[in-house]
Amino acid sequence: QVQLVDTGGGRVQAGGSLRLSCAASGRTLTTYPMGWFRQAPGKEREFVAALSRSGDSTDYRESVKGRFTISRGNAKNTVRLEMNSLKPEDTAVYYCAARGRPTYGSTYYTDAREYDYWGQGTQVTVSS
Repeated sequence: QVQLVDTGGGRVQAGGSLRLSCAASGRTLTTYPMGWFRQAPGKEREFVAALSRSGDSTDYRESVKGRFTISRGNAKNTVRLEMNSLKPEDTAVYYCAARGRPTYGSTYYTDAREYDYWGQGTQVTVSS
């Protein structure tokens, strides 16, 4: 069994920065393709960023390109989301996700249905 814990949310002023972290725990010794999604009140969960298992492929939704960076953490099975120049429109609950099914090392996923494990979510609030 794999459990994901995502942390690092908080309240910041517009233009500020936050760094979210996600750690996978369990008996697995492998890494996984990872993703970040977010959901604002009254809206559907939407893709934010993705990272392949190998770490050599990434993707971002257009509105966060140049501001957000997804990367592997130093610890095994961890992933970070560095968020800079935050805007009020970034306000949402952010969820990390991991795909446990077999995949090519360079493959990443932007569809939530492709992921198998999810964090509990961490609130990001950006005030104007």
